[in-house]
Amino acid sequence: MELICPAGTPSSLRAAVDAGADAIYCGFRNETNARNFPGLNFSPEELADGVAYAHRKGVKVLVAINTFPRAGAIELWRRAVGDALGAGADALILCDIGLMSYAAERYPAARLHVSVQAAAANADAIRFYMERFNAKRVVLPRVLSVSEIAAIVREAGCEVEVFVFGGLCVMAEGRCSLSSYATGLSPNMNGVCSPASHVAYEEKGGAVVSRLGDFTINKFGKEEPAAYPTLCKGRFRTEISTGYIFEDPVSLDAATLLPSLRKAGVTALKIEGRQRSRAYIENVVRSFREALAALENEQPISERMLEAISEGQSNTLGAYRKTWR
Repeated sequence: MELICPAGTPSSLRAAVDAGADAIYCGFRNETNARNFPGLNFSPEELADGVAYAHRKGVKVLVAINTFPRAGAIELWRRAVGDALGAGADALILCDIGLMSYAAERYPAARLHVSVQAAAANADAIRFYMERFNAKRVVLPRVLSVSEIAAIVREAGCEVEVFVFGGLCVMAEGRCSLSSYATGLSPNMNGVCSPASHVAYEEKGGAVVSRLGDFTINKFGKEEPAAYPTLCKGRFRTEISTGYIFEDPVSLDAATLLPSLRKAGVTALKIEGRQRSRAYIENVVRSFREALAALENEQPISERMLEAISEGQSNTLGAYRKTWR
């Protein structure tokens, strides 16, 4: 199984390559990618340099153009397609059907991957992208169990890429409106979920209160770790209790499920974290390279290797094991 690693900056790209990635995914410094944060991402020139560095080490580069174009601004997204391929990208990760049609017609030799933002979560949806646009791979949403993934591999006959570490999202990928409701900026079109420009922390009565826009998201005790204020991971008060109603602020870590994912027919393992530091990238990539080596040698895979750098310093298997069913 290929290890697909994030790079939010040129230095992170080099770090991921040197740490043992099989492929890197990254995006341009604009709203065409879903991690459009200040200080991150690549210019066309930086991407070309990064691709050259990766290719010298035998590593592929996949470019995420994985937001939905705004009406009247399609040229920005089309230019991103041309710039990525001009830089030597090995594949494009796309979600918008119109943009995928453009790429397939204008650049028929380009390798196309279906982004998780497309929310293609069943064999029929996946076959549509394969048959209409010659897509070669689909990145599955983080809402499927291992048995459901195995069924999709059998029925769709497509390369399948799944997330194994990093941030989780409870929403249907590419369909969330929470951030745009709270901040006016959409993860699906502007490429920003809970942008830092709208985040604030303040101390009140010995507690730390976190806010996103005009909304109070959470309150933490003096010794309690203060998670980033993402709206779906806030604490909500209901008639029954106060707590994490939608999702806990934890990271996905599916390292122990690698044997099951291999048996299911998964092609590639994806690490989330283009907005994370170079140290995070190096740590996670090396840990998963070690886990894959252990898998190959039929040795046990270490548990909780990355808990210290996980969100909330804790991990979950997410939907891979739907214990509530």
